[in-house]
Parts: sequence; C-alpha cells; structure tokens
Amino acid sequence: MKGTVGELGEFGLIRELTSRLTTTSAVRVGPGDDAAVVAAPDRRVVASTDILLEGRHFRRDWSTAYDVGRKAAAQNLADIAAMGAVPTALLLGLVVPAELPVTWPSEMMDGLRDECQVAGASVVGGDVVRGDTIMVSITALGDLRNQEPVTRGGAQPGDLVAVTGWLGWSAAGFAVLSRGFRSPRAFVEAHRRPEPPYHAGPAAAALGATAMCDVSDGLIADLGHIAEASKVRIDIRSGAIDIPTQMNDIGQAVGVDPIQWVLTGGEDHAIVATFPPDVKLPARWKVIGEVLNPSALPQVTVDGAPWTRQSGWDHFGDIEGA
Repeated sequence: MKGTVGELGEFGLIRELTSRLTTTSAVRVGPGDDAAVVAAPDRRVVASTDILLEGRHFRRDWSTAYDVGRKAAAQNLADIAAMGAVPTALLLGLVVPAELPVTWPSEMMDGLRDECQVAGASVVGGDVVRGDTIMVSITALGDLRNQEPVTRGGAQPGDLVAVTGWLGWSAAGFAVLSRGFRSPRAFVEAHRRPEPPYHAGPAAAALGATAMCDVSDGLIADLGHIAEASKVRIDIRSGAIDIPTQMNDIGQAVGVDPIQWVLTGGEDHAIVATFPPDVKLPARWKVIGEVLNPSALPQVTVDGAPWTRQSGWDHFGDIEGA
C-alpha cells in the first residue's frame, strides 16, 4: 500500500486496517457497525485501557510499526490476564498525521492482530483521527470464566510472593538502545515487543492467588500497589531473582547495577502474585518474597530494608522510564 494517510482518507484507511483483521468465536459483531458485540458468557466484562504516545512510549527510529502494534496490544491484554481473566477483544483509537505513509498504520494493525492471536483475542473495532503526533489508544476486554477477579487488595500476611515472566529485560534493552546499539538482540526485542505470560493469570486465579498485578511500572512500584491496597508489607529477596549473564554484561558496559533494572524496570509485563503458603506452584512461578504484617505504613522492602533508589515509572514524575 503506497501513499499517505491523507491521500487514502478516513474511510479508506478504516477499510485498509479492518481488512487485515481476523476474528474469534467470541466476536458476534465485528468492525463495520456502530459498535462491536462480544460474547460475555460469565456475564461480567473485565476492561482496561492504555495509551501509547510517540516520543513518550515509542520511537519510530527504534521500533517498527509492527513492534508498536505488538507492544500496544500486549500491555493492555496483560492487564486483563492479571485480573485472572481471559482476553477476548481489543478496541483501537488511532491518531495519525495526514502525511504519515499508509504502510505505518497498516503494519501497526498487523502487530495488534498478531499479539491478539497470541492471547486468544481479536481486534473488534475502533476509530481513527487526524492529529500532529501518533497516538495509539487501546481498550482491552476479557472474560472471567466463572472465576472471581484477583485484585490488588487480597494479599495476607504469610502469603508467598511469586513472579512469572521476564524482569528487567525491557529496561536493559532501553539502556542498549539509548546508547545507539541494537544488541544483545534479545533485550532490545524485549523492549520493542514484550511477551506477557497471558495464560499464567487465569491459572494463578485457579491456584488461589490472593492478589495479582502485571509488572508494567517496575516490580517494586507494582508490588507497592498490592501492599497499599492490601495494607501489608511485602519483602523481596533479591537473591531469589535470577539475573542473566548477558544482563550483567550490559550493566557493566553502561555502569548500571542490573538489580536496578530487575526491581524497577517496567514494561516487561511479567505477572506477580501472592499465594497462600501451602499452594504448590508450577515451575513457571518463582517465589521471590513474602507478605508480612505492616510495621508502619504499607510498603515494599528489599532484603528487609527500604529501597532508597528510584522505584519505577511515573508518567508525571521526573523518573526516566524503560
């Protein structure tokens, strides 16, 4: 597809984007009508929304349009999984400049579609608007399948803290890209296209997880949300978290202790949860800490002590994100 978005026009762009989509059995009415209709057998719908802004969340010289699509879908579908739900559908709000080549939104839609397929969902509709900067807004939907939602507020003293997925890989990849390099490729790709463990969320709910969250802002920051909602203290054992050799090598090259990336790097979208101590966890889950009675205010500690360095991503703070 050649030409620009402006030359194709709004409805031509919509036809181009929707022609690239696939569907699932949950979709009763897909793109093309006033609204989509998605089956909700549980009679409850889990919903989450997020925004990616060019220059803030992605750079076109670092990531392809396909990468941006995969990332946009992943970070929203991970929120659904972290509630213990199964992702079903995704809605897209897209703002693009008129002079943008049509190939960019087309390839971005391919990324959305393919990531949805990984999670078992599909893109069911959306809207496109002309603007000065590319913005990708996503709303994801999910089905609880007769499970109760796992919120951030159920952790109890004595619970184990366990995680599944990557920690610190996206932050290490960001550090590599920031210095003008493109390797080690695995870490760069982790930043461009996170790989959330979608199926682990509903599985954790079935195992009796008491609280759960995806790691989007950093392990300490996101466990802090659980600690605050549950009114507990959570202690992380840093020695229980494996740091790959290549991550250590990157840290030495850029002068950063990799434990900083592991504890505070966001956008890996691993899933962290608390479980009763007698639960037998599958091998994919790594126990990294425990839930304690709060000594004062709810907080997260590392090896028994407060973490005094940056704790994670803040959209309105001065902290540099991953």
